[in-house]
Formats: sequence, C-alpha cells, structure tokens
Amino acid sequence: MSKIQVNDIELDYEDTGKGNVILFLHGLGSTKKDWDAQVPFFSKTHRVITVDLRGHGDSTKPLDAYSVALMTEDVKQFLDRLHIKKATVVGFSMGGAVAFEMASKLPEYIENLVIVNSGPDFNDMGKIGEDLLKNRTAFLETKGIALLAKEISFNMFPEAHQIDMRNKFEERCKKNDYNAYYKTFVTLMDWGLGDRIKNITIRTLVVASDMDYTPVSFKEKYVNKLQNASLVVINNSRHGVVIDQPDIFNTTLQKFLKNE
Repeated sequence: MSKIQVNDIELDYEDTGKGNVILFLHGLGSTKKDWDAQVPFFSKTHRVITVDLRGHGDSTKPLDAYSVALMTEDVKQFLDRLHIKKATVVGFSMGGAVAFEMASKLPEYIENLVIVNSGPDFNDMGKIGEDLLKNRTAFLETKGIALLAKEISFNMFPEAHQIDMRNKFEERCKKNDYNAYYKTFVTLMDWGLGDRIKNITIRTLVVASDMDYTPVSFKEKYVNKLQNASLVVINNSRHGVVIDQPDIFNTTLQKFLKNE
C-alpha cells in the first residue's frame, strides 16, 4: 500500500501491473478491497489502480469535508500526482457517482467509463432514494455502524453459500468511522448530474444486476440519456456484482475493453 497527498488529505492506494490504466472506485462504506477479484485478473494486461476514497479504508477521514465533488477533485489530483493522463474509470455504487462526476467535469481524464450498479442522480431516485436516506440515517443513529454493517452485508449476500463474502464485507464495513460514513452518505444522497448527463460523450458501459436495489429499468432510463452507452445485465446477482459474480463481471469488462 502507498499514500499520495491530495488536497489536504492522503489517499491510500495500490498500483499493480503495466499497460493502459484501469482505475477502480469502490462503494460507500467499503474500501479498495471491493476489487480483490478484479486486480489479479486485469493486472495481467493493464495497470490496475485501486484507491480508498476520502473517509474510507486507510485514507484520511476529515471532520467535515465530504461530497462527491470533493472526491472527484481528489481523484483528479491523484491521477496528476501519478502522471496519468487518461484511464478507464470503473465506479461501483458510490464510486459510480464519482466516475459520473468526473465524466461530466473532467472528461479529458477518462478513456472509458464503466458504471456498476449506480446512477447519475442519487438526489432524484424517487421513493427508493427517500426511503434509503430516511431508513439508513435512522438505523445508523439508533443502532450504530456495526449493526448497520451486518444489515447491509446480509442484504448484499443473503444466500448460504455467500457467507464468506458476507463476513468479509461486514468486517470492513463495520470498521468505518461513524462521522465519516454519515457525512459521506448524506452528501452522496444530495448529489446528482441532472441534465449534465446528456453532455457525456465518453464510451460507457453500464453494468446492472438483475436483483440490485434499483431495477434494471432504472438503469435503462439513464443509459438512454447517454450519447455513447451500452447496458449489460448480469443475472443471479445483487448489488455487489463485482464480488458475487466476479467471473462474469470480469469477462464482461474485458470484452468491453477489447472492443475499444
């Protein structure tokens, strides 16, 4: 693991392999460990970089400075420090929000955009978003981060054969700093691209799970607003598709990259 200073914080990251760069951005309350099944696969052909976003993992956890815009600026400075001019940016869930924001504000940094079980408007998800914000903040305030980690992990990996995935995800999720998680979550739920999505021209792959929190139709709707996007649905998978269906996810992404 290595650290790089960006803005007024340090980001912890891992850098493996050689070739065109793939930058993997993890989900809320998790770490670069989300990508454990992708790093060995893609580092055979690419330079693979995984990073803990601000407030997560081994990166700095500031008191108040949290937003998708700040995370995006962190990533921009991070790439600059590594002298990386372009990368395929793969964002899972919250990481997808950061990837979308980069595609809108800093398109010159992105070779290909890959959005995994995420969306362009966390602040405009209708009842699903309203319930998520209300229920998760209430759960966090009354029961704490450890029980929330257990609940989230079970919902993502509920099947008996997934118990190892569930336990590993719960273990890293419950290590979250309460303040960092809370402020990241509420600022994430206040973020959205709005009409800016129509201006994104970058070649884009959207990966959706058939059993994700939001339906496939939700992804289809925003894919149709993008100028150069395709959608792939992975079956028998929930929100954490990069973990619960890694082989299919990896070959899906590999096919997309080979056609660039």
